[in-house]
Amino acid sequence: MRLRHYFKQGGFSLIEMAVVLIILGFILGALLMPLRAQHEQLSQSQTENTLEIAKKSLLGFAQSRGRFPCPATATSNGIEDPTPVTGTCTAQLGFLPAATLGIQPANASGFAIDGWNNPIRYAVTIADVGGAAAPDFTTSNEMSNVGITALDPDLKVCIDSSATNCSASNYLVKDAVAVVFSTGENFGLSAGVDEASNLTATTTFYSRAPTVATAAPSKEFDDMVTWISPYVLYNAMIEAGQLH
Repeated sequence: MRLRHYFKQGGFSLIEMAVVLIILGFILGALLMPLRAQHEQLSQSQTENTLEIAKKSLLGFAQSRGRFPCPATATSNGIEDPTPVTGTCTAQLGFLPAATLGIQPANASGFAIDGWNNPIRYAVTIADVGGAAAPDFTTSNEMSNVGITALDPDLKVCIDSSATNCSASNYLVKDAVAVVFSTGENFGLSAGVDEASNLTATTTFYSRAPTVATAAPSKEFDDMVTWISPYVLYNAMIEAGQLH
């Protein structure tokens, strides 16, 4: 009688492989989520640091020049545009003039960038109570000529645009001299209403807690907004001998 030997072939079945892949997916997901959170936190911290440096640089510029720089434009390579003679800027809202201020990190266009590699935005008040078509805060020594009691900066930062006007009930500041902000990561979605308003603003900006857009994309918000109070500016200018 011949003996037949049967050999059982080793290996995983399709069901076993599927189970293993599912488990690996859970493990990788658990590992990647903390890494994503860490990266997001790093980007936020970097952006906060850049915005703080921007404010200090703007104040230092004002202390040394007796005025704020104009915003940079899309074609000015990070330099204020124009370098004012009359103090009239090409645009009230533009980009932070990183090349003029010597701020890093900056991109190839000379714009200071946030933690997501987006250019930092900058707006300056163009209030002119001194007359002679010389804006008070961007004309050399005009702040000193006008005097602290007469100066009237007009940039406002509101909590959101749900109210008809930026009033005492919803503004964070009503007389800022400069506003600096990052457009944030934008959560991979299109800009919300308040974010879109910040990109086209003249004197009114919005700042509030981050909101992820789900059923209401118009409510999405992750801009990081800061500003310079007139009293911080005046104190810095007095210390530098630019105001008396």
